[in-house]
Amino acid sequence: QVQVVESGGGLVQAGGSLRLSCAATGNPFSINAIGWTRQAPGNDNELVATINSDGSTNYTDSVKGRFTISRDIAKNTVYLQMNSLKPEDTAVYYCHADYRGSYYPEDSHLEVWGQGTLVTVSS
Repeated sequence: QVQVVESGGGLVQAGGSLRLSCAATGNPFSINAIGWTRQAPGNDNELVATINSDGSTNYTDSVKGRFTISRDIAKNTVYLQMNSLKPEDTAVYYCHADYRGSYYPEDSHLEVWGQGTLVTVSS
């Protein structure tokens, strides 16, 4: 069974940096994309960044220039480097993967979410 496991959250002062990791385990047939979504108290989920199978990336406007998503294909791991953190970045960050589970078409886009990791940025 495919799972994604996040790590790297914590408490940091405004202006500081953190790196989140997301490891996909369970030998997915292939990974279509991995993304990070965050949820702050009282707010809707916000898709922060994604990296696709071709290496292309997307970011929400509020993190452009501060966050970088990257991957280590051999380790099936994606990283979210977060610099110049702001108090408004405080949230639970969830990793999620869109993956292919098998040769069958119905398994071409399966999704799995991690349990989340808390990032707290103090002012």
